Amino acid sequence: MEAARIKVTIRCNVCGEKFVLRGRREKGSIDTGFKQCICNNANDLDIEEHSMF
Repeated sequence: MEAARIKVTIRCNVCGEKFVLRGRREKGSIDTGFKQCICNNANDLDIEEHSMF
């Protein structure tokens, strides 16, 4: 079975940059490939997910 595709909005709490990505839900986690913001912040992020139909 193929993993469910979801839309993820990631906002950096340090610089305010916003990223909208597509990812896959696998084994209870979301894989988008996102590592860190352009300001080198990798921990202080707001992550919001939206289902794709």
